Amino acid sequence: MSDVSDGRAAAQHVTNELSGNVYGPSVQAGQIHGGIAYTIVQPPGPESRPKPDQVPPLTARFVNRTRELTALDGWLSGSGAGGAGIGLGLLTGLPGVGKTATACRWAQLSRDLFPDGQIYIDFSALRDGEGADVSEAVAQGLRALGVDNAFMPDSLAERTALFRTHSAGRRVLVVLDDVNHPAQVRPLVPKGPGSALLVTSNARLGELTLDGARLMPLDPLDHEGGMRLLAARCGEDAVAAEPAAAERLVELCGGLPVALRVVAARLVASPRLTMTRLADELADETRRLTGMALRGEKRGEGRGEQRGEHSVSAVLGPAYRELEPAAARLYRLLGWLPARTFDHGTAAVAADLGPADAEPLLDDLVAASLLDVTPEGRYRQHDLVRLHARERAAEEEPEAGRRALTERVVTHYLALTALADRAIRADRLRVADLDGFLSGAPDPFADADADADADTDLAAGPPPLAWLEAERANILAVLREAARYGLHTPVWQLAEAFTVLFLHHRHLADWKETLEIGAAAATESVAPAAEARLRSLLSRPLMDLGAYDRARTELEAAVACADVSGHTVLRASVQEFSGRYWDRFDPARAMAAYQLSLDLNTEAGEGRGAAIAAYFLGCARDAGGDHRGALDTLRDAYERLAERGDSRMAARALAAMGAAHDHAGETAAAVRALTEAARVLREGDATHYEAQALVLLADVEERTGGGRAAVRAHLTRAFEIYSAGGSPAAEALWARLEGLEGLEGQGS
Repeated sequence: MSDVSDGRAAAQHVTNELSGNVYGPSVQAGQIHGGIAYTIVQPPGPESRPKPDQVPPLTARFVNRTRELTALDGWLSGSGAGGAGIGLGLLTGLPGVGKTATACRWAQLSRDLFPDGQIYIDFSALRDGEGADVSEAVAQGLRALGVDNAFMPDSLAERTALFRTHSAGRRVLVVLDDVNHPAQVRPLVPKGPGSALLVTSNARLGELTLDGARLMPLDPLDHEGGMRLLAARCGEDAVAAEPAAAERLVELCGGLPVALRVVAARLVASPRLTMTRLADELADETRRLTGMALRGEKRGEGRGEQRGEHSVSAVLGPAYRELEPAAARLYRLLGWLPARTFDHGTAAVAADLGPADAEPLLDDLVAASLLDVTPEGRYRQHDLVRLHARERAAEEEPEAGRRALTERVVTHYLALTALADRAIRADRLRVADLDGFLSGAPDPFADADADADADTDLAAGPPPLAWLEAERANILAVLREAARYGLHTPVWQLAEAFTVLFLHHRHLADWKETLEIGAAAATESVAPAAEARLRSLLSRPLMDLGAYDRARTELEAAVACADVSGHTVLRASVQEFSGRYWDRFDPARAMAAYQLSLDLNTEAGEGRGAAIAAYFLGCARDAGGDHRGALDTLRDAYERLAERGDSRMAARALAAMGAAHDHAGETAAAVRALTEAARVLREGDATHYEAQALVLLADVEERTGGGRAAVRAHLTRAFEIYSAGGSPAAEALWARLEGLEGLEGQGS
């Protein structure tokens, strides 16, 4: 009896508890003694499942990226609205361009599309941890879906399978921030229909397209977008009070949102700091990155630095540290490269590598969004990325490395520019003797039938004049940098060769600076012939800019240097330039200078120089009133030049003949000569001289009752040429065109 009662008492203390989350039927049995009693416990319904809400909130007003947000709607919202597919989007771009903010903004706007929640995993935090990997990322996703650590599988494969199980039947958004490898993405693709996965990465991760991903590169903000962001952070009134300074700040930040945020934070935190003062501070490249950090923040590059969004360097640092050593070295050296855009051959020279070795490293930098590829297939660094690379180079490269790089690059550009110069005009006067230097060098501007080195960057490159135009800013930057390091001989040699571009395209400010740098280098090299050549050439842009007194000073120095050099053809050339100056002030002295140039060229057996001197002598005779004598001299010059195949100078002689015909009252002959000259000059891309011929033609036709439409067309084309080249003549032509419009209005 007591045994039975004791058994019943024990049964009353038997429990069968169920705790934790159970997905699927469960049996809870009471006392199994005789009859069986049990209860079916159903899995929790959707309303009781964990609903993660992990995407970080935006703490400041989000502006811009309307186009990108709309595109994400099209890519991902269809799935979120209940479609059968899984949306997969990838935001890429350089560090600090706003990928995370854009992803968070889209998640914020799309909450209703994902009723079962939003999961956020920051891979940068995982990389900062010891031993953290994609397996931990999947564990974070599972914990967000309610899986306790006690039931977490050990292997990545098991965790991935469990993540699919728990995401099935749910519509969730998963945001993976700062991913750097496709393998980090695939285990976290949710399985529930209508779900979406949005990834941000500095890397391109193009192979995710095999999984159906849509790639969206984020570019820096344009000017308008940068102004909106600055106004949102600093206030509309602050921007309106200093609009010019605000525009400069946007430009100096290169449209990079992280830079604009830091700049705005400095302005807001320091009421006495004006936009103008800050823009002046950041204009100095050596201080710009320092100025794009909040005061007091340590901007180291070591692993122990405080990572955050409070400096541009801190944002770029992690992407740099993830590079392989060879790619990191190339990144640093490109920061020292004076060229803003460059081909892979120039990059190889900068890093002292062969082109085949440099190309995959460039690909690595492009994949890391630390280098862009332009539509023309060239490479370009964002200005702030370039300054960060330069900062790293100063810290990690040998002290003499920058000078050595500059010497390699100026030598590279000297070879290419000299070859382009020779391809454009083989028999032009040159002081630099580069035949030995260029012997055996692959010529990218050789004819298509010539043997070209297929491994060179420019084996099938552009025509030489087009190449010089495309490289104009780079060559000038290389000249400045090489001059700074005292590389005087290659500097003046490059300046002399580069002049061929400006004889065709009158970029007056660039031409003037090129020759000033070159003449100073020739002086330092004690090379009187080079100094004479460059100073006489310098008189050309100076006169075009109206700086006649300085042009005369340069010419006087050139004459003295030429006489010291004993170079007869050079002396003849300098006299020709002197004649051009005296054309404006003393026709008799001009004719004397041209006659001396003609005599010296004849003495030296320099046929082309003699023909050019005859051309200028004919122009001077026409200006002096001897129109018939001028026509005889000009005709002789034209025939000599045409015979030599110098179509540009022959066309100039023809235009001068047109002017002489006009002065002699022979209008029809003048119009024919000027029309033909303008045509040939345009076809030869000698736009400055084309403009001169067109203005003369417009003068003749306007004075003799020619059609107003033709006059306007000639002047409009001439205005476009002068305006593009920065010539002061553009302003007078514009006034003349406005006068024509006024006359036409009165006639109507």
